[in-house]
Amino acid sequence: MLVVQQIIANKDHYVNALTKRNFDAAPVLEKIIALDEERRATQAKLDNTLADSNKFSKEIGMLFKNGEQQKANLLKEKTAQLKEASKELSATLTEIQTQLSELLYTVPNVPHVSVPNGQSDEDNEEVFKEGDIPKLEDGALPHWELAKKYDIIDFELGVKITGAGFPVYKGKGARLQRALISYFLDKNTEAGYKEYQVPHLVNEASGYGTGQLPDKEGQMYHVTGDDLYLIPTAEVPVTNMFRGDLLKESDLPICCTGYTPCFRREAGSYGAHVRGLNRLHQFDKVEIVRIEKPENSYAALDGMVDHVKDILRELKLPYRILRLCGGDIGFTSALTYDFEVFSTAQDRWLEISSVSNFESYQANRLKLRFKDNDGKKQLAHTLNGSSLALPRVLAGILENYQTPKGIKIPEVLVPYCGFEYID
Repeated sequence: MLVVQQIIANKDHYVNALTKRNFDAAPVLEKIIALDEERRATQAKLDNTLADSNKFSKEIGMLFKNGEQQKANLLKEKTAQLKEASKELSATLTEIQTQLSELLYTVPNVPHVSVPNGQSDEDNEEVFKEGDIPKLEDGALPHWELAKKYDIIDFELGVKITGAGFPVYKGKGARLQRALISYFLDKNTEAGYKEYQVPHLVNEASGYGTGQLPDKEGQMYHVTGDDLYLIPTAEVPVTNMFRGDLLKESDLPICCTGYTPCFRREAGSYGAHVRGLNRLHQFDKVEIVRIEKPENSYAALDGMVDHVKDILRELKLPYRILRLCGGDIGFTSALTYDFEVFSTAQDRWLEISSVSNFESYQANRLKLRFKDNDGKKQLAHTLNGSSLALPRVLAGILENYQTPKGIKIPEVLVPYCGFEYID
């Protein structure tokens, strides 16, 4: 979330910057500033009341010691009144702080200056494209038909077990899925990311820490009996490993990677764009997370983009990179690049990765700071990216690598799979 002191100092700048998100920030920022003034005034009253109470308590002891019992009893009455007043002020302060936090949670991150204006994904800016789109034989099939033909993914069986959006991977399909996970993790660890295995459920504090809560779109699965949430991405548990930490400057950067299943209650819709693996409620993803000094975070973002490029080059999949516009960028992100793979059989682009810099927005929620070499405490910057989300990568491989002989396995994956074709 935004820092209150920075809102006070830069209110007009924030109001103007947030218009890129089509967000009218002026009313809520004014309420935040007014609440903060009330908070500071209440805190000052509480501090003065507690100081007077402490002073009188010391005086009471001296008066009793000197035999001035009447004066001591009068001060005891005043002290009791002050203690009651301090309780009321503490309750008022807590209420104001809660209101302030709830308001701050409603304000999205300020977009980076490079974020283009726009209302929706149609206004995103293509910044890079690479790879040749293969020419398929007549009768080329979309991946959901290929999955049935080669008996490698069973969507109907997933419906039987759970419901739509929960596929069952079988035989060489399961082996290819496992190969992709191992390959992605190996690429990430070779690039300096430390691998973690993390819980697949998180508590409420973790959801608030990375900005998934409050869940305005109802996308998280909530285990109500234990008040836990199934993770929508490994970003949540991995980043929350550092919630509340005060790091040393020498600790940075911190680079993490992890594989997890992911769970999202996305609103249902119909058509080819959501068929098969295009949109799922449960899917696998390998994530990269970085914690950086503020001055290094955008160079780190560029490095993460180059890292994902390298993976897609090795997979030999045609892809493009989009800089998301203000109307499409995520609530907590300052700048996001989306990677999309071209699905030749579907004749459309499929999103397979988002790489984002959150600047200090998540860190302020997480209370994640570092002490610089001068001893000053600063909020860190957090970044994350998919490296990669498996369903649409798998869809791209099945569709773009289909041949009359079967589905050819990308050369880089053959050592992981142990076979060259799905036939």
